Amino acid sequence: MGSRSGVRNFFCVAIFLLSSFSVFGANAPTVTLSVDVSDAPRKIFHAQLRIPAKPGTLTLYYPKWIPGEHGPTGPITDLTGLKFTAGGKALPWRRDLQEGFEFHVEVPAGESEVTADLDYASPASREPGYSAGLAATDKLYIVNWNTLLLYPAGYGSDELTYSASLRLPAGWKFGTSLHVASQAGRDVHFAPASLTMLVDAPVIAGEYLKVVPLTAPGENPPAELDVAADSAAALEAPPEVWEHERNLVKQAGILFGARHYTDYHFLFTLSDHVAHFGLEHHESNDSRVAERSLIEEDGRKLYAGLLPHEYVHSWNGKYRRPADLATPGYEQPMQTDLLWVYEGLTSYLGDVLTARSGERTPALARDALAQIAADLDHRSGRVWRNLQDTADGVPTMQMAPRAWEDYRRPVDYYDEDVLNWLWADVIIRQQTKGAKSLDDFCKLFFGPPSGPPMVKTYTFDDVVNVLNQVVRYDWRGFWTERLTNHGPGAPLGGVEGSGWKLVYDENLSELGRAGDRGEKSLNAHYSVGLLAGIDGVIRDTVEGMPAAKAGMGPGMKIVAVNGRRFTAEVWHDAMRAAKTSSSPIELIVENTDYIRVVKLDYHGGEKFPHLVRDESKPDLLTEIYKAK
Repeated sequence: MGSRSGVRNFFCVAIFLLSSFSVFGANAPTVTLSVDVSDAPRKIFHAQLRIPAKPGTLTLYYPKWIPGEHGPTGPITDLTGLKFTAGGKALPWRRDLQEGFEFHVEVPAGESEVTADLDYASPASREPGYSAGLAATDKLYIVNWNTLLLYPAGYGSDELTYSASLRLPAGWKFGTSLHVASQAGRDVHFAPASLTMLVDAPVIAGEYLKVVPLTAPGENPPAELDVAADSAAALEAPPEVWEHERNLVKQAGILFGARHYTDYHFLFTLSDHVAHFGLEHHESNDSRVAERSLIEEDGRKLYAGLLPHEYVHSWNGKYRRPADLATPGYEQPMQTDLLWVYEGLTSYLGDVLTARSGERTPALARDALAQIAADLDHRSGRVWRNLQDTADGVPTMQMAPRAWEDYRRPVDYYDEDVLNWLWADVIIRQQTKGAKSLDDFCKLFFGPPSGPPMVKTYTFDDVVNVLNQVVRYDWRGFWTERLTNHGPGAPLGGVEGSGWKLVYDENLSELGRAGDRGEKSLNAHYSVGLLAGIDGVIRDTVEGMPAAKAGMGPGMKIVAVNGRRFTAEVWHDAMRAAKTSSSPIELIVENTDYIRVVKLDYHGGEKFPHLVRDESKPDLLTEIYKAK
């Protein structure tokens, strides 16, 4: 087996996440956490913890390995103003010399509680990172509790109970999956929860916040969309936007046949000034996009798949979780070898639900699939690095710079496994003559019974065994080949088996046009192997393709094309003209302080990916994307 740990047998257990509706660790302490975000516009936040303690050395951790982030990403560098007191007197403390996320506090005789005061200095610019990224503007803030707390050693996160409260800026509203015990003005007190469920339940707060119910009154469990924005205008989306999200909840229920939450909150932030990403939680998700993404058509096209992806994680990643990722606390390293299921299958199902809910039209859904297929079909890094390694290496590589991304390989277990799980879906449909599909796997693996949050772990063997319950096939051999394969080209068996073909022409797709405008980019990825900004700065090149062979690379800047100052339009004109000319395209390129001429001997015209029907095969893809 090519997977480093895929063939190991783990004892698969169900780990119940202890929350306000379950039994807390009987012998573990209850920590009181008070957080003041009144200074949110300044991007600094204040927290105080009251921690039961005994005389001697109290060891405390700052959360390091954050669930869903797949790495040691806890923002310890932004923990500031730390001090400890007991009985009104300052206590000596020291950071551990080998583990920088660990603190040792000396508790004097006669004291039974330590007060810890700390500040969290949120990044002031859009640096990369998940909960460590920029999370505050003048008008909103996303509270990630893991950035604002410490926890005592010797207990699992399920065992520790936290009684948390939050002070908001005047006039701000909030949304969260946490249960509210009471609210008085700016102060919100939450029901006691396990540390697991507290960290798993961010709070979105802001001056402009809209709540959109996504289930009918009285429907259980309920779901809602909580949207915070930097302006009131950004919240005025067309009515069909909200209807698509209601359809998403409905279609997910049909797909999985069960729900594993007591209520669900889509926490959606619209801002140009926070880190943009999506991060899953069991009963919510923290998703952040540009401010006008809901009210402008391009934004709706580009981000259509984000909320479906994060919602699927409530089933895959939170309820069902790889055994290597189900650690008892935040100080233990996680192993990421099964991210091709955790993230890869979620990416596929998220795209399927994006189509079934109507968030993407069938044409846009095919555009998205064509783009994934074309990107992987040109991925130069596949020559040296297999898919399994993109999962294995993610704890240390996921924040790698964009330059050289194609040759390094990014987190390809997302996109390549859209193609692989589509292939698996097609195999099931072919083997059963349409009687079964991957939907049947979803019901068996993620489905009934419904109930409150819990974790049920899985291994590679579990995935193979349930696939074989759907239809007997060499699934172990299939996934071994997919995870260790180096190409050439992308794994297109699912695309082709579903009745479609990947082709290229000179016409940019509807989704491609939206992407170029949104990213302010020039995409010559599939022609000369070049991705640049509209300012001419080269973001990446593809090894082995014409731009790289001509000596171009990330960080260089295209100053002029055929003697004319570079613009995207000048580039497109030159690519078209080169088709009927034997002369190379002449570029003036700046590289640090040096200028040189690069001759790009390419005459193939512009190339952009599309899917076209193969009439010799049944159209399974349309059936896969059809609402149920």
